[in-house]
Amino acid sequence: GLDELPSIDPPVEDGVTFQANATKKVLYYAERTGRPALADDSGLEVDCLDGAPGVHSAYYAGEPRDDEANNRKLVAALRSIAPAQRTARFRCHMVFASGGRVLFEAVGAVEGVIVEEPRGANGFGYDPHFWLPSLGKTTAELAAEQKNAISHRGKALREMVAKLTQWFAESPGRDSGPAMESST
Repeated sequence: GLDELPSIDPPVEDGVTFQANATKKVLYYAERTGRPALADDSGLEVDCLDGAPGVHSAYYAGEPRDDEANNRKLVAALRSIAPAQRTARFRCHMVFASGGRVLFEAVGAVEGVIVEEPRGANGFGYDPHFWLPSLGKTTAELAAEQKNAISHRGKALREMVAKLTQWFAESPGRDSGPAMESST
């Protein structure tokens, strides 16, 4: 991970899509480390809010990052929207780069509905408000193993692992491994 490398200032995440931010980050870290790199960008997309908070999920209520303020702003924005119309998804776009170019991309998403009252104490960010109808729980009510099995980042990572496993198997002697970066 990046914590095992010399300090590298993070790039500015100014893309308008998760793909743009993940690509910017992966190329930035691959260039600065001289190694293959893996990065992602992810967040919450609410359909009736035209995809907001989207790439601004972490700072939806402004800086500094404040999960409680983000949740208050989200719930306030949805107050006049019928509960059935509060459909949303967590989305993750993951990118792997080596030699200055993107080699693989993977995307994961999990569908849900935003609820007004927070439920559960696990997770972070929007998890207490992200209701999974099929499980009858918010993501904050899930155990870590259960959340990882269905999460947007878990889905993207499993797809990426399959691609990387094949890539490394087809070309023995590749660099020992990627520098890794992750963001919410």
